[in-house]
Amino acid sequence: MLNDFTNPLDFQQPQSLISFEEERPYPRESLPPTIKDAVDEAHQYIKAPYPMLATAALSAISTAIQMHFDVVRSNKLSGPSSLFTLTVADSGERKSTCDGVFSEPIHIYESQQAELAKLDTKLYKANQASWQAKVSGISEKIKYLAKGGKKTGEANSGYYERELEKLMRDEPKAPKFPRLTYSDTTAEALTTSLYKNWPAGSITSSEAGIVFGSHSMKGDSLMMNLGILNTFWDGGSIRIERKTSESFQLRGARLSISLQVQEATLRAFNESSGELARGTGFFARFLLAWPASTQGTRFFEEPPENSPKLNLFHEKLNKILNKDAPINKNGELEPKKIRLSNPAKEAWKAFYNRIELMLKVGGELSDVRDVASKIADNAVRLACNLQMFCEPESSEIDLSHLNSGCALAEWHLNESKRFFGELVLSPEELKIAQLDRWLVKYCDQRNIERVLKSDILQKGPNSLRKKVPLDKALEELISKSRIALATEGKTQWVYVNPQLLQCNKREIPIENF
Repeated sequence: MLNDFTNPLDFQQPQSLISFEEERPYPRESLPPTIKDAVDEAHQYIKAPYPMLATAALSAISTAIQMHFDVVRSNKLSGPSSLFTLTVADSGERKSTCDGVFSEPIHIYESQQAELAKLDTKLYKANQASWQAKVSGISEKIKYLAKGGKKTGEANSGYYERELEKLMRDEPKAPKFPRLTYSDTTAEALTTSLYKNWPAGSITSSEAGIVFGSHSMKGDSLMMNLGILNTFWDGGSIRIERKTSESFQLRGARLSISLQVQEATLRAFNESSGELARGTGFFARFLLAWPASTQGTRFFEEPPENSPKLNLFHEKLNKILNKDAPINKNGELEPKKIRLSNPAKEAWKAFYNRIELMLKVGGELSDVRDVASKIADNAVRLACNLQMFCEPESSEIDLSHLNSGCALAEWHLNESKRFFGELVLSPEELKIAQLDRWLVKYCDQRNIERVLKSDILQKGPNSLRKKVPLDKALEELISKSRIALATEGKTQWVYVNPQLLQCNKREIPIENF
């Protein structure tokens, strides 16, 4: 049975929970003004978690930038500027709204390009039908002559064979027009589309449970599909072998990924994959965000009639989208290579080495070595996106944007450490951590210091809505001085240690105990 504290105000210093990392404020000042101002403006009325809005903005930028620029880290280290982002959040956090606000120019551009391509598509279909008829006609003629025992080459001096060869070389090519966004697709289908249609795109989903729960992310196909997506991030070529249709090799394609997934879904995927997703480095490539929910505080405000900061963001994105894509005669992208300025390169090397020191056994990042080992790469990708979005005529990445990229990357690294730290907890440890986080958020959002125990049973984490597991978790939090219990008549209150709260502190009248 849980015992009341004599005076819940008399808290000791709270002890840390196992593998529990505190959430850090998003480094919004590291965003260049053009991006920060647009995110701030959207945040005022959408009221979604700020990191979610900022991540949506960066993902939209990556979708456009990746076609035009690769980034060079050193003499023999270069690669795509593409970003993979993963936001862990509950349903209803307005991920679709966040994405829509910043990616609107992308969808408009896609629609416009598809409309412009309609006439070309009609002409292609007509030419394809004519070509197919000619091929069939000559093939039938060759069959007829062969059936009669005549050697087509001798009877016609090879005329029909030469005509057929010529036709096969002159098969009409389907017109290519930009398709930049995908939501529900397999890795192989995506690769095919990038090969046949347009060599750059983005997987964007506000319900990424569809992605992680798809058939292609299970069983024997899991390893292959994770490998394909990893290769996209690396910028390598992908070979697709088929028995019943054309095999091909995709080179020079670029892919960004922007996903939102619920914690339980991601946990289930990690367990079902046997941790293959981390073992292959799949999760390591993502800039992860796990922001506190804003639900319950998003009181309605009329959206502004004008959004000048967002409009400026859209204008810059449009200019990049409407630049001619550097596609060679083989249909492959040849992005311009952007290098670091000398001061930026020295700063990046210092960042790289500082992270590397923390990877040693017992080091601060030893439990997320997979993510940390790629964070310097992600830092320079972020820097490239920031630089080329704000100053698209730049010839190199300057120190200011490199420092911003490093600050943003390090914030995401801490988010990965927070999330994956809890991902490996035992079921009982996880319940304790979930309850602790829920209590702190609940109180912060309402500017209060105590919660009815009955409210936890009704509104708290699903796994703790029964008395026995809840009492066990409460006992552990009490033992670590993170909470205290007090009874008023038949009502039980759970008090959160004020040192854990960010909300405005105020003195609680003694008569309330």
